[in-house]
Amino acid sequence: MATKVLIATDKPFAPVAVNGIREIVEAQGYELVLLEKYTSPAELIAAVADVDAMIIRSDKATKEVIDAAKKLKVIVRAGAGYDNIDLQACTDKGVVAMNTPGQNSNAVAELAFGMMVYMARNFYNGKSGHELKGKKIGVHAYGNVGQNVGRVARGFGMEVYAFDPFMTDEQIKAAGATPLHSAEEMYEMCDYVSLHIPATEKTKKSINYELLNRMPKGAVLVNTARKEVIDEEGILKLMADRPDFKYISDIAPDNAAEFAQFEGRYFFTPKKMGAQTEEANVNAGLAAARQIVAFLEHGDAKFKVNK
Repeated sequence: MATKVLIATDKPFAPVAVNGIREIVEAQGYELVLLEKYTSPAELIAAVADVDAMIIRSDKATKEVIDAAKKLKVIVRAGAGYDNIDLQACTDKGVVAMNTPGQNSNAVAELAFGMMVYMARNFYNGKSGHELKGKKIGVHAYGNVGQNVGRVARGFGMEVYAFDPFMTDEQIKAAGATPLHSAEEMYEMCDYVSLHIPATEKTKKSINYELLNRMPKGAVLVNTARKEVIDEEGILKLMADRPDFKYISDIAPDNAAEFAQFEGRYFFTPKKMGAQTEEANVNAGLAAARQIVAFLEHGDAKFKVNK
């Protein structure tokens, strides 16, 4: 019986990405199975019953899904974030969970700057705005996406600073930024802060009133990470206390309706769309397929994210 690889995507890959994945999978003699635009978790649970490998995007790989996948050996999240996978369930079942770091990085960085320019120029409403050149930008977490943000920021003529406790000063300098040694230091000095931290127990709601209130007058917070890292009540309080503060994000907070009182000082895209480009779509999908083949054929677990 052929090895089965499932693509389970509520938000489907672009057709060109699916075709590329199919070529990689079928060249290895595997069978590709598609589940697209499904409407209930039950459909996903049914689809995983006899598959050996699985590619998802923002889809929820819950314990129920993992438990139902009796033959599953590897699951790959086509993208960087993997908080939609129950890692403990994977570990308990002996399933390797992976992500595809770096494949969406440029797309996210370009969106961050698209939103920054949109805000700086007052949503293109004809009124005088601001330039990014000469402004200080702090990049909170300087991994793949953060470094792309730094690269684009330098093109705008911004001063680039980074805080990342998992990198040395030398690594940050080599990647084109000035290293800082605490979040507090960065927020105090930077006109813009771009968030790229994952949503973990330590980081959830860590971007709070006290931290953001350190930012200079006219400061802008840019969030293309996760909404869970924001203390939503805290940022609302800050917006009320500081008429100069602005917030832009590619994912609306749960309390988005409450921001209506701050017209002109916030912008949220209709859905999470940092990676929503055809190029990123293809890159992440093909990377996921190649990683599955490398793991099943050679045991290569380079991008494993569970223990």
